[in-house]
Formats: sequence, C-alpha cells, structure tokens
Amino acid sequence: MYFSKSFVPILKNNPTEAKIKSHQLMLRVGMIKQSSAGIYSWLPLGFKVMKKIEQIVREEQDRIGVQEILMPTIQSSEIWKESGRYDDYGEEMLRIKDRQNREMLYGPTNEELVTEIFRSSIKSYKSLPQLLYHIQWKFRDELRPRFGIMRCREFYMKDAYSFDLNDDEALFSYNKFFLSYLRTFKRLNLSAIPMAADTGPIGGNLSHEFIILADTGESKIYTDKRIFDVNSSSTLLEKNSLTNLRQQYEKFYSVTDEKFNKEEFENKVSETNRLITKGIEVGHIFYFGDKYSKPMNASVDLPGGKKDFVKMGSYGIGVSRLVGAIIEAKYDEKSEVMKWPISVAPYDVSIIPMINKNDTSALNKANKINNEFKNNDIEAIIDDTDENLSSKIKKMNLIGSPYQIIIGKQTDGDLFEFKEVGKEIQKIKLDEIIKIIKEQKIKN
Repeated sequence: MYFSKSFVPILKNNPTEAKIKSHQLMLRVGMIKQSSAGIYSWLPLGFKVMKKIEQIVREEQDRIGVQEILMPTIQSSEIWKESGRYDDYGEEMLRIKDRQNREMLYGPTNEELVTEIFRSSIKSYKSLPQLLYHIQWKFRDELRPRFGIMRCREFYMKDAYSFDLNDDEALFSYNKFFLSYLRTFKRLNLSAIPMAADTGPIGGNLSHEFIILADTGESKIYTDKRIFDVNSSSTLLEKNSLTNLRQQYEKFYSVTDEKFNKEEFENKVSETNRLITKGIEVGHIFYFGDKYSKPMNASVDLPGGKKDFVKMGSYGIGVSRLVGAIIEAKYDEKSEVMKWPISVAPYDVSIIPMINKNDTSALNKANKINNEFKNNDIEAIIDDTDENLSSKIKKMNLIGSPYQIIIGKQTDGDLFEFKEVGKEIQKIKLDEIIKIIKEQKIKN
C-alpha cells in the first residue's frame, strides 16, 4: 500500500477538543471522524485495528466453545417489560416508535433478547449448557459523552451469555470466560487485572471487571501488586483448574472504588504491596442466576416432569473501546510515538524511502522489499510522498507500525536500516528482517 493512495488524513497538531491520548491520536492520524456528539465514523486505519481486535476476541470465544450469533440493534420493548427493566434502565436507553406506533429501543445490551431466543428454542436440560455470543453495535445515550471512543454513545461490543442447569455448572461457565478474557488481553499485549466489581444495571451477585492501568482511566482501583505475578498459562479448560485460577487472583485484594473498603485493604495488603491508581475497564463478566430467566419464563424440562429456570451469566468486551485502551497503554505522548502490538497493528512494517524527483532508486527498492513481504504474509505501507525523511519518520511513528525500514543515503547493498519503533536502528539483511517479523507474528 502506498501512503499517497491510502485514506489517512493526518493532522499536523492535536485537535484542541481532544483531552486524552487516545482521542488525540485517533483524530490526528485519521482513525475516526466525529459524526455527532459521542458518535464516530471509523476510517480505514481505525477500522482496520478494530477488526483485528474483533478477530482475536472471536478466536478466544470460539476457543472455549462459545457459538456466535448475530442479534439486531433494534429490539422490541415487550421483552424488556417482561424482565422489568424497561422503566428501570434510565435515560441511557434510546426509546423509539415504528410507523405502527410500537415501542422499540436501540439495544444498550442483550440479556432480554438472548433469553427470548433461548426460551423459544431450548426445552430440555439435556441441551445444556449453551454458550452464545455476538459482536454488534450498541447505543447508550450518555449524558456527557467524552474522551472520544472511551465514553461514547455508539460502540462496538462483544457480549456473550451462558445458560446452565444449576449454580455449579453456571460457575464453570463463568470461569471459562474468566480464562478467555485473560487470554484475549494477553494477545493484545495488555496486562488486565480481574477485579471484584458491582453488577450495576445488569444485576446479579458475582462480577469481575478486567482493568488495565492508565492515568486517564475513569475507575479508581485498589490492589495488591503481587496480583501481576499470577500466571494463567498452564490453566486447563476443566473445573478444578479454572477454579484454582480464579482463587489465585482472588486471594489478592483487588477492587474498584465501588467496592473499596479502607480497613479491609490496609489489613490485607502490606504497605509495600499497595497499589492505588486509575484504570480503564476493558471487559466485564456477570453471574446473575435466574434474574432474567425467571421473569421471562426461560426454563427447561427436568427428569420426572419437573421444570427449572436456567442459570445465566453475561460477559462483555468493548471491542471499539479496546482500540482506545491500547493507545492509552502504548502511546508515548511526549515523543509522539505509537507502537501497536503486532497482533492488531494496521501494518506490520512501514517502509520509508528517501525520494528525490529525479531518482526513483529508493522507491524501487521499497517496492522490491514489499514484494518479498507479500510473499511472506507481511503487510507493509510505503511512504511514497516527497516529504523529507524526518517528516516521514515522524508521520509513521504516529501511525504506529511496530517496525520500520528506512531507505536513505546510508542504505547500501543488501543491508537495510531496520528498527523496532522506539528502539535503535540496526543494519541487517532482508531475510533476517522477515524472520524477525514472522517470529513476532507467530508469538501473537
């Protein structure tokens, strides 16, 4: 891809309306464009990153046996009245009427709709458990949308739902998602801490938020530093192993401000290990038993002619929010350098040739390199503009490909100036460059 042919409308300076790193960068490099308050169009660069995040989320859901569906954005009010949430949800719900004067709503979440789907389809306990997920746009009419995509009205989200026969099986499902989320965030190169949290408008009595540390986060967190040492890599997808994993995390005090107890925190965590900071919520899981299945009559037939309401859980990941969260974690605002994890980077490598009007040799070299990259499933962008080299490097630092190849006066023979963004330049052969990038892609 030539930069001159790409739709990447870069601004020279940070927009004045943007107050946090992610909002600044996403507007500056043309990842998004505001349509109205809290609503954005996703332009090629931003959309590309978001779709890569979506695919990782999808792969990790599939990995634990969750089946993908797609529910509509517009829902009938009737099922929300059944659950009792239609009047309770508040003004964040966008209520509308169709031409038949039927009350409809733009879905802020999908507990009701998925319960209705389940109850009309599954009748026997023998069909349990059922794990379903979808990735869809949501709308919540935030009073004060701010911080770009971090607190907006329309957002792209993965939500999943579990249906089980009893509490024991339901907790097994809950723990599957607990592990899945840890795996997901690890692939995004994020250190996400599971923290006990309030259930909010979703309801229930068990909930964990997955938080990444960030100064711009809206959540204040209190935790034990030792929680970062917990390793989930050997966890198996079976009851005892999953239970043990959650217990390893839960033995360390770790809560958001809604559940904070000063006396408990100071008693359980030594002063040396206390960490009080801010963080960004990137995922949230809930177990709420029969909160929805009972009022909506979602039951299954048991042996002996009895019936029982299924036990449910809900599991959300903000796919679009993760774009901003990664920027908050990885963007060096002072140096104006963004380094995307290679798993979600818009391009694996930026090729930066020094181009003179009467000399196309550097661009020719760039094209040859790119052909080799294509043969090795490495995606590159070539800056074919006639800007000076320093301007090009600055621009590509903002775009954030993890690697750069610079073709300038120092490029000689089969050695190329190659650098990992944020590190020193090294001169190495193309086959070695390909090897380095491919190894990183495999790891992620």
